[in-house]
Amino acid sequence: MRAYVDRPIVDRPRAAAVARDAAAQWGLPPPTLLRYGMNAVFTAGDEVVRVSTPNAPATALHDLIDVLSARGVPTPVLVRPTPYVDDDMVVTSWQRLRDTGDPIDWAMVGAAVRRLHHCAPADVPATFPLASPLDLPWWDFERQLRASVPIDDAARAGITAAIERSSAWLQPATWAAHNVDAVVCHGDMHPGNVRSTADGPVIVDFDLMGLAPAAWDHAPLMTWTQRWGGAEGVYEAFADGYGASLHGDPAAEAFSELRLVAATLLRGVAARADAHAQREFEQRLRYWRGEPDAPMWQAA
Repeated sequence: MRAYVDRPIVDRPRAAAVARDAAAQWGLPPPTLLRYGMNAVFTAGDEVVRVSTPNAPATALHDLIDVLSARGVPTPVLVRPTPYVDDDMVVTSWQRLRDTGDPIDWAMVGAAVRRLHHCAPADVPATFPLASPLDLPWWDFERQLRASVPIDDAARAGITAAIERSSAWLQPATWAAHNVDAVVCHGDMHPGNVRSTADGPVIVDFDLMGLAPAAWDHAPLMTWTQRWGGAEGVYEAFADGYGASLHGDPAAEAFSELRLVAATLLRGVAARADAHAQREFEQRLRYWRGEPDAPMWQAA
């Protein structure tokens, strides 16, 4: 089963046209582009209009948000009761979040993620796919290494050692052998997917929800301060709210290391056509060479 959204918007002119059509039907002002990525995201007045190519029925995300909200997971508010559909493109409209600019309350986020993890798979609407995150293409390290721009021997050795050290945890058989259960995970829990609002933190982007060990959602934050230059104490506050720190947990440590590998190789692939990606890739390789003064990584 594929994740809800696992492919980027390729036809950008068409996505923009579909967003305009949806906005016109809903009586909104012409949309203004925020960004392209896995989705095309626009603002239109007080609403955020998102164009996706999901692997599920058009109403699946509406069904999911209803369930998560009822279980105390803070999500954005869907404004329109039904999506706008144009062939394979689905447009949803969300209440525009007003970010206060205040630091995120990571303890509240940790508590919310614990509530998410306590949802049974059967609680998730049947329309919404709970895919295995292991099926996402960036975990195919052999393919990513081939597709990347050239990597020097020292950096390649560091990357390969990390893969050999941790990749067994990408196998459900390893989870079973260690009596680790899979739970309903957000799938991409990092600061870019949390907004600080007057009502508290709001978790966004549930496109990669799936079934995995709870460590899957802890792993991105475990390296946020040390490798991405995030504020001190982000993971510790998250863990306090969650009720447990997974520092030292074999699955969490492996997932956090493998996410760094994936993030590096994705930059290496992007570097074939993007000079900015090439510069960031070179910065990340310094970490894998073991340089003691390796710089912090930049998320974008």
